[in-house]
Amino acid sequence: MISLRGPKLKIFAGILAAICLGVGIYLTFFHSKGFLKTTGTIVELRADTTDGSTVYFPTVEYSVAGKTYTGELDTGSGSYKVGKTLTVLYDPNDPAIVHAGGGIGIYFMVVSAAILVIIAVTAVKEKQAQQQAKQLREQSGQTGYAPSVQGEERELYFLTDLGTAKYGHRLEDAERRVLYEAKMTKFTVSTPFGFDFIDHEHGTTTPHLVGHEEESDWDSLLIDNHYTFELDGVDVWKHLKQNGISVDTSFGGGSGTLLGLNARILRDGEEIARAESTSQYPHEEDAEQHKVAAKIPAQGFYRVWTREQNMDLLFVTLLAFARSGATDDAGGSRKALFNTLRK
Repeated sequence: MISLRGPKLKIFAGILAAICLGVGIYLTFFHSKGFLKTTGTIVELRADTTDGSTVYFPTVEYSVAGKTYTGELDTGSGSYKVGKTLTVLYDPNDPAIVHAGGGIGIYFMVVSAAILVIIAVTAVKEKQAQQQAKQLREQSGQTGYAPSVQGEERELYFLTDLGTAKYGHRLEDAERRVLYEAKMTKFTVSTPFGFDFIDHEHGTTTPHLVGHEEESDWDSLLIDNHYTFELDGVDVWKHLKQNGISVDTSFGGGSGTLLGLNARILRDGEEIARAESTSQYPHEEDAEQHKVAAKIPAQGFYRVWTREQNMDLLFVTLLAFARSGATDDAGGSRKALFNTLRK
């Protein structure tokens, strides 16, 4: 099963629209080329019911040169009735060959062309949004990630807002002080979301474009599933690799969880954090208050131990796992399981 969103949805819609455009051109200009028009009368209907909706394919009777012919049309409708007259097309070389005389081919062309225009406009808007976000980052001087700086180890909590379409993410300390967060500034259906990444410890705000989540669930032992999204127009897992991030993941029990994801996050081969999935109550006092819920890990919530002082790249790594639902740093779902079995 493939769940299509974001770029994949546009690619799928574009391919489907191109096919429909070709079908429309064929039906309009080639399918009945050389055919002649005449009037036919519906004498019989064949019902085709799918998902509770019934479409009728009519058998029409028509005359050519004083001879009567009957034939079933290749298009159906819910409005056809016996006795209704309609225009049909027949082959003058073989009058028994008949097609519907309606403009279904033109309909295919108009609808598919409209879809292709929408896709093109959306792609242009997305490109403009990426350029605008890039310019804002350049103006603010936040064009790359800060170098890794180590300090005292801290226990932090990564939380995801639930119950709203404009959900964000934040990294808190034990006193619930927000250290780093991603706030959605623009919610869209067809283009990436606008986000401000805010580093409260260093007083910086960086705009980013976060794409819609995409899933490729193959239900196969041979092909791994893939869960991802784009960050500033680049696949988030590729983006992390380009910036030196690798993550060693496995499944196991953690603090207050029955069974969750354990992750060792490295930057250029050096560990910068350890993280484990939790329930939506990662703070110890909240987990204690919700004893049952605390044992059930929820996507998008992590307890983190780190000596890293610059949180930007660490935050993006946690964001990648939180939004995608993947369990390894390639966007898959098998590597963590294999690591668990190996250990």
